[in-house]
Amino acid sequence: MEIKHISQFEDKSAYKSFGLTSDNEEILSFELSNKSGMKVQLINYGATVTSLKIPVDGKLIDVVLGFDTLESYLDSYNLPSAPYFGTTVGRYAGRINKGLFSLNDKTFQLAGNNNGNALHGGDTGFGKKAWNVTNLTAGENPSVTFSLLSENLDQNYPGALQVELKYTLTEANELQLEYKATTTEDTIVNLTHHSYFNLNGHDSTVLDQEMSIVSDKILETDSENIPTGKFTPLSDHAFDFRTAKNCPASIDNSFVIEPSNEVVATLYSSKTKLKMSVYTDQPSVHIYVGGNCFDILKGKEDAVYHATSGICFETQNFPDAPNHKHFPNTVLKKGQEYQQKTVYKFETLD
Repeated sequence: MEIKHISQFEDKSAYKSFGLTSDNEEILSFELSNKSGMKVQLINYGATVTSLKIPVDGKLIDVVLGFDTLESYLDSYNLPSAPYFGTTVGRYAGRINKGLFSLNDKTFQLAGNNNGNALHGGDTGFGKKAWNVTNLTAGENPSVTFSLLSENLDQNYPGALQVELKYTLTEANELQLEYKATTTEDTIVNLTHHSYFNLNGHDSTVLDQEMSIVSDKILETDSENIPTGKFTPLSDHAFDFRTAKNCPASIDNSFVIEPSNEVVATLYSSKTKLKMSVYTDQPSVHIYVGGNCFDILKGKEDAVYHATSGICFETQNFPDAPNHKHFPNTVLKKGQEYQQKTVYKFETLD
């Protein structure tokens, strides 16, 4: 693959080879670290977070699921349902009913990869693509910027979409994700991050960790998890997390939130005293626990991943929004710029 501007990166120790794809594209691994000792490792295959280590009592705890080798990431997409560990999801996160949507009086049939529905961008979504590396910064608040050109009619989406994603590790122990995108034709866009978090460490379970979500309703869905267009109020509901309670063993729901500068969700481990706070400018956070590990996945350091090994906080627009006029807009017009920002902040509580 082409690594753009690689010659401008003065510190060659900031990246190393992670392996070759079947097309002999070299995938690179990057590590960002801050003064407090927090470290994040990323690869340009899928613009993926492979490791996120937080210092606790003099040792580092890796709080995201992932693999040690590129081959394992490639093989994971051959499972009955790919786990998308740590990847960037696009062009459209979540499901689109029957893979159909209309735009400018034209109907588009997307690639169906989930019971005939389009899920997470289709058969070859952004998580399965080798991204370019366009910038690296060192020192305080180090960052790496990935970019991707999704050609016109990639997975049958209209318009050539140019995407940029900047990961920044701040001195406040925040992992910031800033997305930008432009298109050559009107199209639909919904990008998200798909790390599975576990504040006890990636080789544990999340069932003893407490979650809170600032939301009073979720999207109602049918038997195939497609939004009906209605909302389910959370008063007296098992998924009312306005008061923190333990993570459920199975959940796959979109929580409606108010985009703001305030915390929209938290995860807390009483074992490690670690707390993760989620900030986003998106109208939804999709919470996912309970699948796509099949009790056969060997993860990093020979960990055996199971259905409750991690929990996803997928900040995004609503699934199937192009087919519901009262849902937030997901159309990106030619000449406009898509922007999205999400922050995962980590702190140790006494």
